[in-house]
Amino acid sequence: MKIILGLLSIAALCSTAMAQNISGTWRYMDDKTGEAKGLVKIEQQADGTYAGTALKATPRTGYTPKEFCTNCPAPYTNKPIIGMQVIQGLKTADGTNYTHGKIIDPVSGKIYSLKGKLNPSGKKLFLRGYMGVSAVGRNQTWLRVE
Repeated sequence: MKIILGLLSIAALCSTAMAQNISGTWRYMDDKTGEAKGLVKIEQQADGTYAGTALKATPRTGYTPKEFCTNCPAPYTNKPIIGMQVIQGLKTADGTNYTHGKIIDPVSGKIYSLKGKLNPSGKKLFLRGYMGVSAVGRNQTWLRVE
C-alpha cells in the first residue's frame, strides 16, 4: 500500500511539473544590477509557439524608460514599446526547455535568438539571448508575477 501511495504521489508531482508552461506575466530583471526592469506577458499562440508583449517599463534611479523603439528595424521602427510584441516564435518540446525564439531589445534595437528554461516550481524563467551561437550572449532570470 505504501508503495502504491508513493508512486501515486510521484506521478502527481511529475504531472504538475509537466503542466507548467511559460504563459503568464513575468517581471524581467536587469542582468547586471538585479533590479526590476518591467513586465512582459507571455501567451501561447494558435500555432503552439509563445509570444511576449511588453506591459510596463519600470523607472529606476538614473534611468527613464524610452517610450518608442527608435533604433529598431521595421516593422518596430518608432512604435510604442508598451504593447509591442518583444518575444516571438519560442517553442517547447517538453514544457521545460524553450528554443527557436526571437527577442528584441527596444533600447538597442537589436534582435536576438532566444532560448530558455523554466525551473521546476514554474516561478523562474531563465532566458538566454544571443547572436549566432549561444556562447555569445546574455542571461536573464525572469520572475513569475503571481
